[in-house]
Amino acid sequence: MPRRSLRNTLTTACFLLASTAFAQTSDTVHATWRAYGGSEDGTQYSSLKQINRANVSQLKEVWHVPTGDTRGYVFNPLVIDRTMYVLAQNNSIVALDAATGKQLWAHPLDNKTPLVPTRGLAYWQSPDGKDQRLVFAVDNQLREIDAATGKSITTFGTNGNIDLRQGLDRNEAKLTLVQSYNPGRVFGDLIILGSATNEEYGSGPGDIRAYNIRTGQMAWIFHTIPHPGEFGYDTWPKDAWKTVGGANAWSGMALDTRRGILYVPTASPKYNFYGANRTGNNLYGDSLIAINAHTGKRIWHFQMVHHDIWDYDNPNTPMLLTVTPASRCGPSKKSPYRRTPCPANTSRPRSQSQQSSHPSAARPSPPKTSAPI
Repeated sequence: MPRRSLRNTLTTACFLLASTAFAQTSDTVHATWRAYGGSEDGTQYSSLKQINRANVSQLKEVWHVPTGDTRGYVFNPLVIDRTMYVLAQNNSIVALDAATGKQLWAHPLDNKTPLVPTRGLAYWQSPDGKDQRLVFAVDNQLREIDAATGKSITTFGTNGNIDLRQGLDRNEAKLTLVQSYNPGRVFGDLIILGSATNEEYGSGPGDIRAYNIRTGQMAWIFHTIPHPGEFGYDTWPKDAWKTVGGANAWSGMALDTRRGILYVPTASPKYNFYGANRTGNNLYGDSLIAINAHTGKRIWHFQMVHHDIWDYDNPNTPMLLTVTPASRCGPSKKSPYRRTPCPANTSRPRSQSQQSSHPSAARPSPPKTSAPI
């Protein structure tokens, strides 16, 4: 599609032979697009099979909707049942009938800064499906709207807002960038957020925080620059958590909802290119952290770069996959250079050094949602 058309067209829906029927699939988690990247694990995968390599050439455009502006959007739409949620019309959240493109409602963000949810939204619904919400951040404020009407939910937080600059143990007035452009992950009644920070001195810390979606109350916080008594505190100078920023999760996190484990890729400490004021390995900068999604407690971590002074952020969502070990394939016990072929559709077993050594690494539990308030 030409650049001009791409910038001015909100979305183009193509269906095989103009059909909107869904293919049957046993993978219900990946049969929808209810979260950023498709699902809370962020795999960007769909298990639907109606459109495939054999018939993709037969796709035809059935509708398109102008954005109503000249902005270039990089937004990841959500599709909930028959409704598609997009960003358009000078940074408004717009609900469309996914089958026809008809606009259902629009919610202007009325942002005062460039801080808008450019990459996507988070979606939550109550167990009975009667309460459906879209969660997002604007101007460093966490907000919610009713997914059915587009109306603000003013019972959330304080008059419908949560100031994300609060609770970071820094001077709030000096924190100009806290929210991430990524929408976070939903786990039960929790919205779990990463953050973006400035890249200079005086940047805020990249703490991971979980808020109750119904009330806005903070449920837990994980300090990516450890406080006294926390694991990793000795990898920094004393009281570094009071002044050093970064080690934040600006890229996508992955959530294993069945095990209750959040996988968080982090960025470099700040300032990016100077480290004499932060001697040590600087956990949890440039790390992959497994966090108990119920409690915010660390399960394990792996640090990619110790004491980063080159801005080597982890820039993408971790990809989760299921590995089925084969008992007699992989490296030979007699020689690491000889290999026994693995049967088809299996993966070679991991060596002992590759196995997680943390006893609780796979033992958190699925989410729990509370009764409607």
